[in-house]
Amino acid sequence: MSSYSAPAEFDDSNRSLSRSHRLPPDGAPMAQSLANLEAPVSRSMGLLTALVENKSYRGFSKRVEGLSLDRFKNLLERFTTEFTYSLRAIDLTHNDNLEALLDQILEAFTLKIGQILRADRTTIFLVDPERDELWSKIAQGDGQKSLELRIPIHTGIAGHVATNGRCLNIADVEQCELFNPDVDRKTGYHTQTILCMPIHNSEGQVVAVVELLNKEGGQPFDAEDEARFREFSNSIGIILESCQRFYVAARNQRGVSALLKATTFLSQSLDLDRTLKAVMDEARELMQADRSTLFLLDRERSELWSKVAQGKNGTMLEIRIPADKGIAGFVASTGRTLNIPDVYSDPRFDPSTDQKSGYRTRTMLCMPVFNSTGDLIGVTQLINRKQGIFTSSDEEFMRAFNIQAGVALENAQLFESVLDQNQRITEQNRQISQEKRYQEDVLRSLSNAVISTDLQGRIVTINEAARKLLNLPEAEGRSVEGCYVWDVIPLEGLRESLEASLLNQSKQEFQGQDLILVGLDGKQTQLSVNLTVNPLSNTDGGVRGGLVVMENISREKRMRFMLDRYVTKEVAERVLATADDSLMDGERREVTILFSDIRSYTTLTEDLGASEVVSLLNSYFDKMVEAVLKYEGTLDKFIGDALMAVFGAPMTLADHARRAVRSALEMRRLLGEFNQGRRANQLPTIQVGIGISSGEVVSGNIGSRKRMDYTVIGDGVNVSSRLESATKQYGCDIILSHHTYTFCRDDIRARELDTIRVRNKSEPITLYELIGSMEEPLEALEAGAAQFLEIYEQGRQAYQQRQFRNAIRHFREAYTLRPNDQATRMHIERCQSLIKTPPGPAWDGVWNIAEK
Repeated sequence: MSSYSAPAEFDDSNRSLSRSHRLPPDGAPMAQSLANLEAPVSRSMGLLTALVENKSYRGFSKRVEGLSLDRFKNLLERFTTEFTYSLRAIDLTHNDNLEALLDQILEAFTLKIGQILRADRTTIFLVDPERDELWSKIAQGDGQKSLELRIPIHTGIAGHVATNGRCLNIADVEQCELFNPDVDRKTGYHTQTILCMPIHNSEGQVVAVVELLNKEGGQPFDAEDEARFREFSNSIGIILESCQRFYVAARNQRGVSALLKATTFLSQSLDLDRTLKAVMDEARELMQADRSTLFLLDRERSELWSKVAQGKNGTMLEIRIPADKGIAGFVASTGRTLNIPDVYSDPRFDPSTDQKSGYRTRTMLCMPVFNSTGDLIGVTQLINRKQGIFTSSDEEFMRAFNIQAGVALENAQLFESVLDQNQRITEQNRQISQEKRYQEDVLRSLSNAVISTDLQGRIVTINEAARKLLNLPEAEGRSVEGCYVWDVIPLEGLRESLEASLLNQSKQEFQGQDLILVGLDGKQTQLSVNLTVNPLSNTDGGVRGGLVVMENISREKRMRFMLDRYVTKEVAERVLATADDSLMDGERREVTILFSDIRSYTTLTEDLGASEVVSLLNSYFDKMVEAVLKYEGTLDKFIGDALMAVFGAPMTLADHARRAVRSALEMRRLLGEFNQGRRANQLPTIQVGIGISSGEVVSGNIGSRKRMDYTVIGDGVNVSSRLESATKQYGCDIILSHHTYTFCRDDIRARELDTIRVRNKSEPITLYELIGSMEEPLEALEAGAAQFLEIYEQGRQAYQQRQFRNAIRHFREAYTLRPNDQATRMHIERCQSLIKTPPGPAWDGVWNIAEK
């Protein structure tokens, strides 16, 4: 039962229903026994309960033996009826709708109690003795999940009633020390009178507390209200006890079924990956958790590791964490179970993963997994029980589940180790059998160009890669055998290096050498190579020749030349260390584009000479490029007075959006310094607009055969350009797209400017003005900035809700705080226009921009 469920301890039999149906002891007169057996069916349904609880079934055969046919039929009818009800009750525990039905019953009772006693608000708090708490579920509106509310059982008015079991009727809550006024202050509700009544089960224990607030008419609750409540409180107690019984039985049934299913699969699986996945899936199903993870212990590396499915194809990705860190590490180190109802209150929990993913972890059950010898081999971790918190009953089920999982994992690990050992033996045998063939084919199979020589430097063998590199047709390849290697490879110093290598048995190297090779067919080839010369040893340790190895780095050199134009030397080295053909050939990737442009450039430079314009742009771009390269951005191109930079290509950057935003803030700072110098020289200052957008682009070396440049193309480039242009319209210097803002929202201060739809684009774009970094104190902002931003946001909300007059009121108030704000003035004019010409029902608050 997910809503209004009583704690698991409420599992005693309802003895009050069975006391009047008990059979007399064996020694009682037979007539009295038969009379009880033949009592009318309509009077009671407790015959089975009486027989079982009092063990009255002893001697039952003798009692039935003396019954007449009619009396025997009556007895059969009683048994049939009671067993029919029992079977129906059992069927209910298998029905998935039972939990929702019981929730609705209790919700209906809550509403009806409030109606009968004329209370403004009514809440039923159930007692959870396992955690010493009172809890209830508060409705959140149509289609929304109920909110679970929990309070300590020893605090407040409800806690007092639950603890001592006596009613509290408070005519003036302000005079009651138990009342907590903070609740009213938070909710805005004003509590005046309270009637708080306990509900007992059949054993007299408090199982729930009903709290009624503010009787209709402003009058306090009276003794008549208390008496009226007591008329049905016993029935409600029995219903709560029965509901919990059904819930426990239903939950146990689901748990046993899930455990049996998991045990059956785990006992048959020897595949470790499949076993890991099955354990995670079945544990999540068993515990009704949102997420589940099984970590295995790697003692050699002191790590916990697991495999999780990634992407649409379900590829398994291995993750590893220290075996002594966090909640899972604590369980692995101590072997103790952790059941945490609020992980953010636990110092062992690391919230950084939640912050990155946007997922909210609330509850967690983390338990050890042992093998057959009692050694800890893993940890199961369940996150966010779908209803409520994990209970001791959950712990018991998971403990049984983990026993089966431990055995299955031990078998799977043993099977995998045997397979690994067999594979290693097979691989060793294969390597031994191929060793001779490998030695024979090594020259032919090497991708580098390899030439062997004799002691005089004449070519003995040459592989296919060397023929292609040296432009030697295969049919004529033998003609170079016997030639001196320095005649075939015209590299200055090669002869001296080969002779030194043979004499000293040392390695000689040439790095980044440019060669113009002439093949036997007269064709010239310009190459850049790394070349090494090594001595070849014979079996007695002597030298029998030389080995010349060439690596063609022409492509790498071209890439380095290209990268040096766009990124710093350090970034270029990192890109080259990891890059593949996609850098030159092209690939799709997620990046952030920064586009900046000088405001009123024509007016600024119309009175300047050509050399002055060039000097101004060079000085300005020096500052802006410095800001781009500082955050490992790639300078894509200059377009007149505009600059385009890319963050995330060609070097992959996980935080490309944050780097682009920091770069823009650095541009703002450096431009301020630049303008300060111009003012000192009585020169006009420069103003810029910057647009930043994130999205997927195609990156690569693009152009013609005569000239190619590394660049990116895609919608993100166009959007950044449009955002830069929008800075003029909205009167600000830096505008972000919604995608970029989402990546950086926790690191920056920004204002949602507007949502627009530009020409030739169907999807709207939400614009954000970049105000500054969260690292900057609020005091650094201009006076009244925080108040202005709050009022502007209120205006935007009213505007989006079509409350245009209300929106104008907010925007005018904001305009008085910042009279030069173009976005505020624009919204005032827009709202006035919409009041005159109201939009249609399909209006979505998006403003269509006709200009590019």
